[in-house]
Amino acid sequence: MGYKITDKCIGCGSCAAQCPMGAITEGTPYIIDHEKCIGCGSCAAQCPMQAIINED
Repeated sequence: MGYKITDKCIGCGSCAAQCPMGAITEGTPYIIDHEKCIGCGSCAAQCPMQAIINED
């Protein structure tokens, strides 16, 4: 399953800017495309709100 962006997301976009695969798109909260996501965790490490969790 990979990573999920929770309701803690404030829409700052730092996760999307960090994603090497371009798997994160703008939304409320932002959305991770699981088909593109490689599970590297870069987005979770970048999130200032700790809004991205690993669902595995």
